[in-house]
Amino acid sequence: MHSPDVTAVFDLPDEAATQRLGADLAQALQPGLVIYLEGDLGAGKTTLARALIRALGHAGPVKSPTYALVEVYVVSSLYLYHFDFYRFESPEEFLDAGFGEYFNDASVCLVEWPDKAAGCVPPPDLRLGLRAAASARVAELAAASARGASCLKTLASIRAAGGSSATPVPH
Repeated sequence: MHSPDVTAVFDLPDEAATQRLGADLAQALQPGLVIYLEGDLGAGKTTLARALIRALGHAGPVKSPTYALVEVYVVSSLYLYHFDFYRFESPEEFLDAGFGEYFNDASVCLVEWPDKAAGCVPPPDLRLGLRAAASARVAELAAASARGASCLKTLASIRAAGGSSATPVPH
């Protein structure tokens, strides 16, 4: 996800740093957000989502939605839907499954592999790309709407106040 619209970049030296970013992001969520989680297999998308969901107060198991396509969580007065479209053969499977109704102003939708449902899945408010860099990971976040910009601003404030020990990388 290298593009000029990247508004925050964080070095994530280990899995714990990825989890801290997820926990910090949980504090910045607001209903109606659509967040694309992008990156190669093993980049840490599910690790970040799992930490985010646990930080919201979910005590039970947090499964990868790879086979179920969506996992539903009702936490912190939010309806949170965690999607994984990796197994889609065509974008129309999104429509066939009736997933459009999940994307509304009362829910937060985390979407892994959004490109597999391109043209059918609603556009993101926030894009969060994870990629390998040397022996660590890098998270690149870009706001794609006013709602996403608000979330990113809140996240930056949380991290500036010491919400995590992962350090921003200059960009």
